[in-house]
Amino acid sequence: MIDATRIGFDPLLPWLWVGLLGGLIALVWVIYGLRGGRAWLTRALGATLIGIALANPLRVEENREPLKSVAAVIVDRSASMGVEGRSGIADTVRDDVIARIEASETFEARVIETPLNAAQTDLATSIQSALADTPRQQIAGAILITDGQAHDMPPDLATLNDFGPVHGLIVGNEDEVDWRIDLVSAPSYGIVGETISFDVRVETEGRPTSTIEVSVNGGQRRFVPAFSGQVTRVTVPVDRRGANTVVLSIPEAPNELTRANNLTAVTVSGIRDTLRVLLVTGEPHQGGRAWRDLLKSDPMVDLVHFTILRPPHKQDATPTEELALIGFPTRELFDEKLSEFDLIIFDQYRRRGVLHLRYLDNIAQYVLDGGALLIAAGEPFASSQSLHRTPLASVLPLSPTGEIIEGAFVPALSELGDRHSITAGLDAFSFGPWYRYIEAREVTGDVLMVTPDNAPLLAVDRVGEGRVAELMSDQLWLWARGHEGGGPFADMIRRLVHWMMKEPELEEERLTLEAQDGKLVARLKTLNEQPSDLAVLSPSGDAELLGWTESLPGEFVATIEDPELGLYQARVGDLEAVALNGPAQPLEFADLRSTTDVLQPLADATGGQVMRVSSSTTPELRASRDAGGSNWIGLRDRDAYVVRDSETTNLLPPWLVAGMLFVLFLLAWRREAR
Repeated sequence: MIDATRIGFDPLLPWLWVGLLGGLIALVWVIYGLRGGRAWLTRALGATLIGIALANPLRVEENREPLKSVAAVIVDRSASMGVEGRSGIADTVRDDVIARIEASETFEARVIETPLNAAQTDLATSIQSALADTPRQQIAGAILITDGQAHDMPPDLATLNDFGPVHGLIVGNEDEVDWRIDLVSAPSYGIVGETISFDVRVETEGRPTSTIEVSVNGGQRRFVPAFSGQVTRVTVPVDRRGANTVVLSIPEAPNELTRANNLTAVTVSGIRDTLRVLLVTGEPHQGGRAWRDLLKSDPMVDLVHFTILRPPHKQDATPTEELALIGFPTRELFDEKLSEFDLIIFDQYRRRGVLHLRYLDNIAQYVLDGGALLIAAGEPFASSQSLHRTPLASVLPLSPTGEIIEGAFVPALSELGDRHSITAGLDAFSFGPWYRYIEAREVTGDVLMVTPDNAPLLAVDRVGEGRVAELMSDQLWLWARGHEGGGPFADMIRRLVHWMMKEPELEEERLTLEAQDGKLVARLKTLNEQPSDLAVLSPSGDAELLGWTESLPGEFVATIEDPELGLYQARVGDLEAVALNGPAQPLEFADLRSTTDVLQPLADATGGQVMRVSSSTTPELRASRDAGGSNWIGLRDRDAYVVRDSETTNLLPPWLVAGMLFVLFLLAWRREAR
């Protein structure tokens, strides 16, 4: 406690009236000074005494309790503090600074840490947050323990004057090296089969040229030359529909801080222009319209449909110009424009001289080169007119025995079908009965649907660069019509077609990695019942293996808790996936070198200073209005206090004022009487 005395006022009139009266008294002094008179001085003194008496001056004796001035200590916990042991040094400096403050009888520490792994370092916001509830007359200043990279400095630094002086204690060395790659511009989508362009800038201090390594969806890597500090254009193909992840990286410099910003990634949505489908129906039948209606309902499908109504050997006397039929354009479709189609469907087709073996051989080669072929088998497939007795047999997964089995049965998913992306989960729908199927033997590929006696109904296979599927029944249309409950006709065919179009979401072997609710979640679709562990490479270069948890048949999940900010890479066997935790170009990784340049203007504006520190060179703290010296920093002692009790004494009691006025009036009367 401290005893202190001061002069106070308790006016007898409102201060407005006291002020007006003071103005009149000043006017009296001016008039008396200019015009004079015998008793002008005593009269002016009397008026002044009246004004002072109305202000009612008091002698105030207070019992004060001093308050410590509050110093904010801001510790940077952003991702850039995780390199070169900066976080550990910052902890040592923090403990030393807090110990010095607590040892002082003048100051009190208010400690706050920035959010862990935030996308940027908000030091100015942290200062305001730490001192928001502190009276301005108690603020001693702020001490920032950081690498100097701050991203929220206000344009007008004077807004932080009330929190000054602000000092920056910089953790890190002056000679640090950090190469980086920055994404200048990138498209958000591209047309499948076309190329897109990215503009990137590389910063390779000490080396004028570098190379950018480019990969798409974890595929083959290629290298693009680049000049340091200049914008380089990189073109990549859009391989598939949906998410395409493009990874761009540069080499690592000797003694570099981290590789975290030596690579970046961007996700581009692949948009398929149109899906060109050729549907050849061998003869009119009840299920033909079901195929046509399903394919035409998809706006992304450009359907070309032919139904063969009159084979070449069928002759009649009707003139050709009077027929409503056209000749089947075999040479144009299966020779000249075959490669323009994404999918060819043969629905109950029989060999009747329409397609020569040369054209069917073209289709087999079309599949090997990356095309897709779907066979919807009917009764002709078991006969001598079967497509299996053509060059197409070399790419088909099933071989018919020549037997047609009739009688009601309910299709079922095979054990593999429960796990395959085409049919997984379809058994949640009701399966209505079918009444006929073509008996076949499995040659290759994967059988997804079977009969009750385990005969194959639906099989798929990868052949060369392309894909094929065989459906060994002509009864699928019963599901489309809802016969006895129907079945998942549309769902199954859409999945089948998209799998044949190599849509990423329908791949049976697929690894994805994505950030969700502060976690990184890996999902694996596989036909393997016991997949290998997940190998994960973090942005800081740490590698770890994670086990899987099976969430659904054929689908496994692994979770990374509290992931770092940056690019993660994951691998299982030949499958690769990448994911960005945080924004594609986080400010934290724009430049990881420690610097004094960012905080120096703030320190100059608030009366602080910036200096580099280490675990053994923490500056002293002094109560001073100076910014500091080479080994010390100054904090403001605001001399704040709280009054516990007080006692007041009237300096001009009424009797004293009355006596003084009486004396002044007597002097004035005597002076004027002479």
